[in-house]
This record gives sequence, C-alpha cells and structure tokens, in this order.
Amino acid sequence: MAKSTSAKSKKNLTEKSYSFLKQYINTPSPTGFESGGQKLWIEYLRPHVHEIFTDAYGSAAGVINPNEKFKVVIEAHADEISWFVNYISTDGLIYLKRNGGVDHQIAPSKRVFIHGKKGMVKAVFGWPAIHTRMGGNDRKEPQPNLENLFLDCGAKNKKEVEQLGIHIGAVATYEDGYDELAYDYIIGRAMDNRIGGFMIAEVARLIKQNKNKLPYSLYIVNAVQEEIGLRGAEMIARRIKPDVAIITDVTHDTTTPMVNKIIEGDIACGRGPSLTFGPAVHNKLLSVVEKVAEKKKIPVQMKTVSRSTGTDTDSFAYANEGCPSVLISIPLRYMHTTVEMLHKDDVENTIKLMYETLLEISPKTNLSYF
Repeated sequence: MAKSTSAKSKKNLTEKSYSFLKQYINTPSPTGFESGGQKLWIEYLRPHVHEIFTDAYGSAAGVINPNEKFKVVIEAHADEISWFVNYISTDGLIYLKRNGGVDHQIAPSKRVFIHGKKGMVKAVFGWPAIHTRMGGNDRKEPQPNLENLFLDCGAKNKKEVEQLGIHIGAVATYEDGYDELAYDYIIGRAMDNRIGGFMIAEVARLIKQNKNKLPYSLYIVNAVQEEIGLRGAEMIARRIKPDVAIITDVTHDTTTPMVNKIIEGDIACGRGPSLTFGPAVHNKLLSVVEKVAEKKKIPVQMKTVSRSTGTDTDSFAYANEGCPSVLISIPLRYMHTTVEMLHKDDVENTIKLMYETLLEISPKTNLSYF
C-alpha cells in the first residue's frame, strides 16, 4: 500500500491547473473528432507519467509504473456532444443531425463553429423573430425540432457554403466556453466530461508532485465516443485488461427546478462527489472508496441506478473476464446545455477522493465476494 501524503494536497488545484482547464474546455472535441482536445490533454499529462499511448480511434492513456503486473485504471471520457451537417439547401441554409445526445430545444439563436475542410466557420442557429411566430388563436407557435432547425453562416446559396469548406459530415460545436460565476461556480459547454479528463490528469500530477510510490501500474485513460454508446472505453478496456477501474463522470444536480428527486435522487453541487450503487459497480471496491472518504473526511453523496450507469463504468466492469469497477461522479447542473455548471469544491474533493483511493489500493486488496 502506498504511503499517503494527503496533508500536502489539501488544496489540489493551482492557477496553472485552472488555466489548463479553461483551455481544455474551450478546445472542441466532438464525438468521433476528439483529437484536438486529446492532443492538449496528452501534453498536459506527459510530465507526470512514464509513457503514453493512443489507440486507433483516439483514446489516450498515460501510464505510471508500466511494468507492474497489477493494473489500475482511472478513466474519463474525452468527447462532447455536437451536430453533423446533413443537408445544404439551395438558399445556403444548413440542416443537421445529432452527434450524441445534443438538446435541440436549446439550439435557437446559439452561435456555433462548423469544422470544415478549410478550418472553422462561424454560424448561428437561425430562428424566426417572435413577431412572426405569434398569431391568432388558430396559429400554433412552432417548437424547435430537427426538421426546422438550421444553421446560417452568411452564405446566400449552396455554392457559397461549399466555398467555405463546409461539407456533408462536417461537425458543428457550440461556441460557448469556460467562465466563472459567483460563489466558486464554473460553467461551460462540455464540462461533461472534459472535467473528468481534467481531474484524472490532476490526480497524476499529484502522484508525481508528492512522490508517491504505487505498487501497481496506473493507467490514466481519456476515452473517446462515450456519448454514442461507451465505445472508446469498450475498446481500451479490452486492450489494457485492468484489475481495477475507477471511472469519473458527471451526474445530475437534482436541486434545480423541473428535476424529480424521487426519480433522480437528492444530489447537489457543493456537497461533494457522488458514489453510485448499481449492478456494474463492484460493492467491495465501493466500500473501499466509502471508507477512504470517511477516513479523509471527504464529503460524498449517494445515488442508485437500476440497470446500467450510462457511463464508461459499464464498459470496464463487463470487459474481458470482468473488472471490479466503481463510479465517482461530480454533480453538474444543466447537463447537455452550453452552461453546464460545477462547483470548485466538488472538483477539489473528487480529485482528492480518487487520489486517496489510489493510495489505499494495492494488489493485496481483497475484492472477492467469496
């Protein structure tokens, strides 16, 4: 078991850390096209690991102690929801398909970047003025849907759109980036789950900074294509064949209006990371995490899932012959919008919980049910 140096890491994040987070959030990494964000993440992680590798579809991993037989993974996903260009009309308007679970209801009047063959092109989701949408009792106000949403890049016909390098299959991402609000809240698009990639990189930084000697190989994994079915995690779990996996992702803050706590549980930003009970979550590994939280006085919240977690936990848990896996989530407001909202205390405590759990685990940790 590694010796804990938690007294040195009570304040985990530095100005440099937050500077990287801002740059990372502001770097588009749509599902299937994650390489921009992954390159940035790799360079941030590189000084804190012994080696780095990537796979065919763009998942990336840094490894500490690569020659140890016992393997532990900490993992997040790198991709963000986005749109595909699907049809360009003769009058230069651009119609779309979803790339992941993007919310069509928030789209009208949003600014986007279209990632075309000649670079990024600015565009907007056009929407009729309220004056033209409202009418008499016999006129129903239109609602945004995939058939009436379109992008306007300023072109007056299809040829002008194509001259900008925009093509069928180009992806569009929202422009909204990192910002900070009062009372230690941070916002931005793609906090789901760029914050996870950031936190696992910070854990690696702390291990290097505090000179911890781990009795196993630690894989810091940033997987692609979670938003369309956990695909990147599925591939890289088969490659690594880990003995233990700790997954971090976001979960719903249920204290905002229109969220049913009876269904979603009672989870709030600022009250610490959330631990999940569910079939894919290994109960004995979860117990280890709970005991670490109690010992280190890290606040945690509990939630349940009925079948799957809906996160990369499922891919790691059921990979190969089965891998004891646990999910440590960070509460998030307004998921899959451009103003996803987190509390800095939760970021600190989620990093600390992962870090301290890694110091507790060893190849001798008994995770058998029998």
